[in-house]
Amino acid sequence: MALMFPRLARNFARNGYYPTDETTLERVLQALAPASSGTMRILDPCAGEGVALAEAAHSLGRDQVEAFGVEYDRERAEHARTLLDRVLHSDLMDTMISRQAFGLLWLNPPYGDLVADHAGASQYQGNGRPRLEKLFYQRTLPLLQYGGVLVLIVPHYVLDDELTGWLCNHYTALRIYRAADPTFKQVVIFGIRVRRQDLAKPREVSQVRDRLQAIGAGQEAAEELPAVWPWEPYAVLSATGDLEHFFRVSLEPEQFAQEVQRLRGLWPDFTLHFGQAGVQPRPPVRELSRWHLALALAAGAISGVVTSKSGRVLVLKGDTYKDKVRKTEFTEDEDGNVAEVRILTDRFVPIIRAWEMTPGSPNLGRVLTISSSTPPQEASPTPAPDQEPGMSSAPLFAPGQIVMTQSVHERVESGELNPMPYLQRHLRGDWGNLNDHDWNANQRALNDSVRLFSSYDVDVGDESKLWIITEADRSVTTLLLPSDY
Repeated sequence: MALMFPRLARNFARNGYYPTDETTLERVLQALAPASSGTMRILDPCAGEGVALAEAAHSLGRDQVEAFGVEYDRERAEHARTLLDRVLHSDLMDTMISRQAFGLLWLNPPYGDLVADHAGASQYQGNGRPRLEKLFYQRTLPLLQYGGVLVLIVPHYVLDDELTGWLCNHYTALRIYRAADPTFKQVVIFGIRVRRQDLAKPREVSQVRDRLQAIGAGQEAAEELPAVWPWEPYAVLSATGDLEHFFRVSLEPEQFAQEVQRLRGLWPDFTLHFGQAGVQPRPPVRELSRWHLALALAAGAISGVVTSKSGRVLVLKGDTYKDKVRKTEFTEDEDGNVAEVRILTDRFVPIIRAWEMTPGSPNLGRVLTISSSTPPQEASPTPAPDQEPGMSSAPLFAPGQIVMTQSVHERVESGELNPMPYLQRHLRGDWGNLNDHDWNANQRALNDSVRLFSSYDVDVGDESKLWIITEADRSVTTLLLPSDY
């Protein structure tokens, strides 16, 4: 966070703002060394007024450093923008930042317990006491390059078993010191991010972890940050690639206005987004079949207001959902034991809804639905929901005597099957699930006195089809199952 003079620190602490004191900042910078070549990219995800990270950038060599910050408070974010290269006014949990993009992570997070209604509470992953420091640690860890340097400034009492375990698993060359100003009981932790397999020996890691836990529990006091750094400084790596993502996910009105002003409108290149609107589509290579039309409608490729050659006006909308087709198989072994196997197969069912808008139509305002799914088990007084636009609602022929096989009769008696909706569809000329050849043959048979055949999907025990056959002389209409044929 930002650098503040000691006389102001206590006032800011009351509002949850814990800045880095000037003495601690100067001593921390002695522990950092710039990369030998290339541009360094450094990040402070809780930048405050940006002073701390700006000082770090100058210490490393301002011409070689790109400094990035994130700050939640608007006034502090505006001030940070005058010192750093890029600053997001945002909650860190509402940002999109490229992984492994920074050579230095300066993390002085907000302090306190994590409450349930915090924006990042759902992202917290831990079993110990939920704290803001842990949440920000988890969120920023992936942003640091392997070999990158961590500077973590937190109260010593935050170092519980969980946080110290994370530190020892993610970083090597860990060092911990007490901040020069004891006001906030802060400690400064240095480390270099490594992969798990590159960690030191387990015994050495265990010793470091025990010491961190002892300091966190108050059993041991950390040494004060030395005025002159006695060790080899931590080298900040140069950036290995471009920063692909560094932006806020949601926009506030002020940010939106700035973007509109920067782009000179919502669409800076109108032809890029709308240039294809006037292009004439190419005609299909062949006439569309009923299957092609149904597929295009269900996929939403044909939608909106459609006017037929006869003047009928429909508002169309297609959709598709996934259904299950159940099939039951019985097998018998050598001992006479019968095993039942139920197989559920995915089936994509298109649904096309048409809103009747033809002026003067008796069905004006009604919604017609076309679907290959199983029709409702009870007839409706309104036009059949699966009736196609343009299909007659009156019978096209006399069925003669209506009969059914014994297997169909048993399922009707048990309440498993209601044959009336299917019979009504058959009489209206809705032949169910037939290919184009059989469908067209039925259409010709209406005038040529040839047998009519329909097939409908049902879900009745181990049966998935219901057939309806009307004889050529229209004397008998039979309802049967495929197993009866």
